[in-house]
Amino acid sequence: MHVADFGCGSGFYSLAAAHRVGSRGRVAAIDVQKELLDKLQEQARRDHITNIDVIWGDIDEVGGTKLADLSQDAAIASNVLFQSENKDAIASECARIVKSGGLILVIDWSDSFGNLGPHPDHVVTEETATSYFTTAGLTFEERFDAGEHHYGLLFRKP
Repeated sequence: MHVADFGCGSGFYSLAAAHRVGSRGRVAAIDVQKELLDKLQEQARRDHITNIDVIWGDIDEVGGTKLADLSQDAAIASNVLFQSENKDAIASECARIVKSGGLILVIDWSDSFGNLGPHPDHVVTEETATSYFTTAGLTFEERFDAGEHHYGLLFRKP
């Protein structure tokens, strides 16, 4: 199984996915911040994880992941919508790289509270997120609990 982690940061989901897909699978960990990719690469080395490919790319651009069309079985887009300048490009890039029948996992902030989370003006509602991904040609599958201040959405590529 091949999984792309959009805006992987320091690799929380990438590392978990690497264990899940096993030695025959691959995880493409994509971020625009080189220092976070370096941190992930070092953590993977320390943990003897060899199935993560770090990619310096821009998920805000179609083609910015540098992954081939229809090359991934799944994609993860966690906590990236609220900070994106081009949210529809993230959805379109997921649709471009994921194979037919593949899954897209979306997690983002449902609100802003205290001094945690995004500025209230940057919160992307579930409805708006759903619109981006369905407009990109993906089918909404289900909503899932992602914590008190986050929502989780699952989409499938027809």
